[in-house]
Order: sequence, then structure tokens, then C-alpha cells
Amino acid sequence: MSQSLRVVFAGTPDFAAQHLRQLLQTEHNVVGVYTQPDRPAGRGKKMQPSAVKQVAIEHQLPIYQPESLKTADARSELEQLDADVMVVVAYGLLLPQAILDIPRYGCVNVHGSLLPRWRGAAPIQRAIWAGDTQSGVAIMQMEAGLDTGPVLHEVSCQISAAETSATLYAKLEQLGPQALISVLDDLPTFIDNAKPQDESQATYARKLSKEEGRIDWQASAEQLARNVRAFFPWPTAWFDIEGFKGGQSMVKVLAAEELKQSADAPAGTIVSASNEGLDIACGQGTLRILEAQVPGKKPQPAATLVNGYATIFCKGKTLA
Repeated sequence: MSQSLRVVFAGTPDFAAQHLRQLLQTEHNVVGVYTQPDRPAGRGKKMQPSAVKQVAIEHQLPIYQPESLKTADARSELEQLDADVMVVVAYGLLLPQAILDIPRYGCVNVHGSLLPRWRGAAPIQRAIWAGDTQSGVAIMQMEAGLDTGPVLHEVSCQISAAETSATLYAKLEQLGPQALISVLDDLPTFIDNAKPQDESQATYARKLSKEEGRIDWQASAEQLARNVRAFFPWPTAWFDIEGFKGGQSMVKVLAAEELKQSADAPAGTIVSASNEGLDIACGQGTLRILEAQVPGKKPQPAATLVNGYATIFCKGKTLA
């Protein structure tokens, strides 16, 4: 380590909290923690602190929760912390240039992709959705643009054929803190050797929505299998089906695989319902559903669905 740094940490979800926990085990001095304001959550809609705030409370760190960083008060507050660097991990608020310029070494971001691929809000999910075979973590010097800054350090990992967003998230949650601490331990050198991003290779990881999880059976089975993995655990892939109480109901697909053979049936038709799975004709190929969740029930393997709801998940039925 070249020097112990005064660090301001900014982050909100569990992914960021894991980085803060490991940063606190180093010789660097975390002088303040920024996180988004408490939000209502759960059935009772009670105000809940973020995962990062909970870690900060455990370690008795100063906590700041501004609604925006664009005000003069926000700038003044950060200036008083006299930080060498601000570390940003899934914070969720825009950092204007006036904020980026305050720390001695600026602001560095831990991003869940190998930049410039998958800039934006959902890099982990989009990598799986697109069929990428590699992902990783990039430590980036922040600029006013969206994930456009020079890259200080990258660590890569493979995306397996069975990878879900949950499992890739877990991989990057392990890689990210290690990469971040390596950079902080010799920050001036990494800044001096930063690599500009190739704009011609940039792609945008747009934010996910619940509606995007709706299965379009006209798509290929290959793409739909990727969607199931990319959208797990949220928003999950889903379709509507008739037969449950109340008419049309949503069924969440939690695990599925592509079958190469095409079915001689219109897209969205159940062509086989067995203990091996629920086979659905697609625009190209066949999707086998291996695990799903029906209304009011816990996730169930295909065999349980087929045996327990034989009149609903039956051969020849068309799914919405």
C-alpha cells in the first residue's frame, strides 16, 4: 500500500454493502458513507434503511442521505469530509461534475461489466440476456457521462451456460471488492495508467421492467431460455394462462432450457407435459420449463406442476 486514503463511500444495495464491509477491513479510513434515503418496504411499507446504511450503523460511521447531490449544501457537506477519493458502488444518484471534482483523486466506480460493454443500470442481467460468455468488474474513474470514464482496472470471469443473474451477481460480489482494494492500495499509479474506453464498442444496459419479463412465445427458445436466466430473481420471466380461480393468472418461470428440435405447433402451444418438463413451442425451437411458480404457491418443479394441475398444463393448450 502506497498510502492510507481518506475514503468517502457511496452505495445502496447489498452489492455495495459487501464492498463497504471489505473496505473496512483495510487500512484505508472511511470518513463518511452516502446512501439513498430510507424507503418503504415489505407488506407494512415501513421505512427501511439500505444495506449500506445498516453496515455504516454497525461500524458507527457518519451517514449522509441527501435526496440530491446537486445542491450547494451537498457540495459543502462533502468538502468538509476532506476525502482523498469517493468510492461509488450502485449508489443510484447522479454525481454532477461539481461533486466529482471535490475529492483529491476524484471519484471511482465499481461497475459490474467489462467496460465499455454494458454501461448503465443492468449490466449483469443484460450480459446473460445477450448471450455473453464473459463478464467481470471494471474499476473506473468517474466522469459526468454515464459510465464513460477511463478504466483503472478490470477483473473478468466466465458466464456459464446455466448462469443466472443471481449466480453472476454472487461472482462479481466476490471479484469487485478485491479489485477495488487493489486500486485503492496504489491509486496514483492506476490513475496514471488509466485506459480510455473505446466508444465504438459501447453498449447500453437499459433498466429492467416487470413487463419485459413477459414471455413472447414468437421469440426463439434460445433467447427465452436466456431471458429466464437473466431475469431471475427479478423481474422473472412470466406468462398468463387460463384455468386458475379468477380466470387468467400469471405463472412465473424460474428455470428452463432450450430444446433444439422444433415443434409442429403454433408458438405458445404446450406440446408435451411430462415429469421431465413442460415443453412449449416457440418461434424457433422448443422451450422446456423445469421450474415455475403458480398463483399462491411456492416454486415447484415441472413434475409437480404437471401432476398437480393436469387440466391446466395439458398438451395442446395455448399460453398467453
